[in-house]
Amino acid sequence: MKLTYESVIGLEIHAELQTNSKMFCSCSADYSNAPEPNMFICPVCTGLPGAMPVLNKKAIEQAILVGLSLNCSINEFNTFARKNYFYPDLPKGYQISQYDLPIASKGFLDILDDTDSPQRVVVRRVHLEEDTAKLAHEKNYALVDFNRAGVPLLEIVSEPDMRGVEAALSYATKIRAILRYLGVNSGDMEKGILRFEANISVRPSGSSELRTRTEIKNLNSFRALTRASAYEIERQIKVYESGNEVVQETLGWDEARGVTVSQRGKEDAHDYRYFPEPDLPPLQLERAWIDSIKAQLPELPDAKTQRFVSQFEFKEKEARFLTSEKALADFFESVLSKSKSPAKTIHSWIAGDFSRYLNDSGVDIKDVTLSTDSIAQLIDMTTDKTISGNSAKIVFGEMLKHGGDPAQIVKEKNLVQVSDTGFIQEAIEKILSDNPKEVEQFLAGKETIVQWLMGQVARATKGKADPNVAKELLVKALEERKK
Repeated sequence: MKLTYESVIGLEIHAELQTNSKMFCSCSADYSNAPEPNMFICPVCTGLPGAMPVLNKKAIEQAILVGLSLNCSINEFNTFARKNYFYPDLPKGYQISQYDLPIASKGFLDILDDTDSPQRVVVRRVHLEEDTAKLAHEKNYALVDFNRAGVPLLEIVSEPDMRGVEAALSYATKIRAILRYLGVNSGDMEKGILRFEANISVRPSGSSELRTRTEIKNLNSFRALTRASAYEIERQIKVYESGNEVVQETLGWDEARGVTVSQRGKEDAHDYRYFPEPDLPPLQLERAWIDSIKAQLPELPDAKTQRFVSQFEFKEKEARFLTSEKALADFFESVLSKSKSPAKTIHSWIAGDFSRYLNDSGVDIKDVTLSTDSIAQLIDMTTDKTISGNSAKIVFGEMLKHGGDPAQIVKEKNLVQVSDTGFIQEAIEKILSDNPKEVEQFLAGKETIVQWLMGQVARATKGKADPNVAKELLVKALEERKK
């Protein structure tokens, strides 16, 4: 019997915090809008001798918000340390981070695993540190830009509780959604503002041992996370099946080749020679301040999902779709508040035509220019059968291109739905006369041909025929031909 394996995955998620200034100095943290490299810099973030760091209060507040949202204990007493390593993107030769006493620890996040079953992932720690500079590698040299150096960076470290790629994706997706709900991170992975590091090992199915792991660094998309993790799992299984041992190392992901590549031997904590940061005193947080931050917590995805299920009688999957992004949930509720249509009708429209538009255009929900008033009006015109579903698509397209009032567009394009049975009956009789072969197929038992004929009715009436009335009349006309 062939031995089967299961994967053991833990994630480290690095999220840049959305503060005005950097972690330990007053330089702007908005490095993506810097006019040139090395513009938002000072002696502190470039590591000049004698420069003294000062804590960013807003970054601490945002870190506490994240810790609370992940059900962590907030450590009222926490410290910063120097994490020593030498690389051109680290100007001081060390990174100010948290080690022994992070700002938050011992939390959890409930997700759905690879079988769509509920699973709890333990969050080991949430700690603050500073981001590094950016390197641009050329053929024979590298250029360094310190605009990013010192930007507040939050690291969220899970226990190795995930047992498959889909579970890891579910966890990462949910963390991103929470960060966006809190407004502390944009979730923009392509810019490196949010990035993942996957710690992966495999073991015989049913075993409880933790085998040698590898770490895949700097994964900046969900696609990279899932592809790299899946590849590494299969690679490690092949290593064990060939009788060899997995080597603990740090890996990179080569997207073009679809393989993990070795970067260096995996470091342990002692390799970084952590010691307390002498220029920053321990941080003592007042309980009253923590409580005031807790009061700022918004309704988070899980709570909003359960409310949508209860309030609107959605299936959980339907509710999870709407609550996957705060902006999408807000959009839905805004349309609902201005519409006479049922909540499920609005959900169907958002999950259909509207989502297709977002996916095809690449537009973020936050950047949609159409007002929720006009969207509500368009949906209501479909619900009350003023226009057909096909006509609604035409109106929606016009609104996207040129804006405008949906009722005015309907009027200008003469799209008002027709329920006049005489008009529709006349169109049907002509279609049946012009398509005797298809009528014969129906009479021979091919009832699916009705859908094709309905398409002809829609075309002949320019989409204005009420589809329910048209189908009833079409079927009746076909049945009469059986006699």
